[in-house]
Amino acid sequence: MNTDAVAAVALYAGLNTFILIWLAVQTGRIRQQEKVFMGDGGNPRMIRVMRGHANAIEFIPMTLIAMLGAALLGTPALILHALGVLLTIGRFVHALHFTAADAPAWQRFAGTSLSLLAMAGAALAALVAGALSL
Repeated sequence: MNTDAVAAVALYAGLNTFILIWLAVQTGRIRQQEKVFMGDGGNPRMIRVMRGHANAIEFIPMTLIAMLGAALLGTPALILHALGVLLTIGRFVHALHFTAADAPAWQRFAGTSLSLLAMAGAALAALVAGALSL
């Protein structure tokens, strides 16, 4: 087993889990500020932060699963570090955009773009590693 590659995935799993924890705390904080205790209450601020949190849940797990599969099948650690950095920076910048009351559009665009690159790269790495292992 390529322990360096698996360790790289574990590193980015940990970092992105902290991003999810931060998003959960921000969601709770805004929920308290806006006095919305169930759902989004039709509150635009609540809808915004909840959407940012949901978006992270849509990107992070599948990307990490694909990265782990690729790692277990021999993808070099350097490739996984590159994918992990893209994912982590992308998710952090995206989270900044959605936790702010008003944020520049470039944050959302950059965060989504980096995250999509990471997800596509992880999918490709898993696909190639899987095909080569057959």
